[in-house]
Amino acid sequence: MDRVIPWAELAAVIEPFYPKGEGRGRPPVGVERMLRIHFLQHWFNLSDPAVEEALYDSRAMRRFVGIDLGREPAPDETTICKFRHLLERHNLGERLFALIAEYLQENGLKVSTGTIVDATIISAPSSTKNKDGKRDPEMHQTKKGNQWYFGMKAHIGVDSRSKLIHSVVATAANVHDSRLLPDLLHGGKTRVWGDSAYTGQGAVIRERAPKAMDFTQKKGNRHRRLTDAERAKNRSKSRVRAKVEHPFLVLKRIFGFTKVRYRGLAKNANRLFVACALVNLYMVRRRLLRAT
Repeated sequence: MDRVIPWAELAAVIEPFYPKGEGRGRPPVGVERMLRIHFLQHWFNLSDPAVEEALYDSRAMRRFVGIDLGREPAPDETTICKFRHLLERHNLGERLFALIAEYLQENGLKVSTGTIVDATIISAPSSTKNKDGKRDPEMHQTKKGNQWYFGMKAHIGVDSRSKLIHSVVATAANVHDSRLLPDLLHGGKTRVWGDSAYTGQGAVIRERAPKAMDFTQKKGNRHRRLTDAERAKNRSKSRVRAKVEHPFLVLKRIFGFTKVRYRGLAKNANRLFVACALVNLYMVRRRLLRAT
């Protein structure tokens, strides 16, 4: 990651909003150093106090961030928290996601004309045993199969060739997948894949991407079962649609983003944008290393 991430370009996006030292007191920690710590939180699923502790425990993390304990302490959890709030306040997570997408395109990883859309549930605490005595009002519950879930949804659009995430939207869990379809498409698409949640959205696809062919899964019901030919087509579509599971695997299993860490949708959406940008970098890291 030290070699494949365009640190200077990312830091330049944050620099205008970052506090400047006024000559009194301790000078502010450098933007790039704070960004490296912020990314470590995503890669290892660490809270603000946990990443501070990890910097003291792990020589590798200190070397990555550029901290020499013989000369200076690691930034404390309050400093780390303030940096995260700065990213949230100015919607910089979305800007970092867009900048990394541009960086990948400049390195030959261009988005093709096919896209796969899908959504996954990110759980939130359903307990009311907290200071306010209530659940997060911006999170909601939804039923999937025979089980109820409480939290938010991460909606993504994935390139059908490279498996890179090109569109991200965060909503409460009770928002149906198909409602976010227009936000996950752009006009240059020629093919759109999706599971049965996107069945019947042909008009939306044509409006958002006029040249796109609808390759979403067909869905049967008790009154009309799928024919053998329709089942065969669904299996064929699934071979392409399955590629969307790779980014979700990195996001939820490798980075550990299975639960929300903060209250409120905006804070978790900012985390989601940054996490998806890092998912893209992780998936193509070997190709980027060969180019450096």
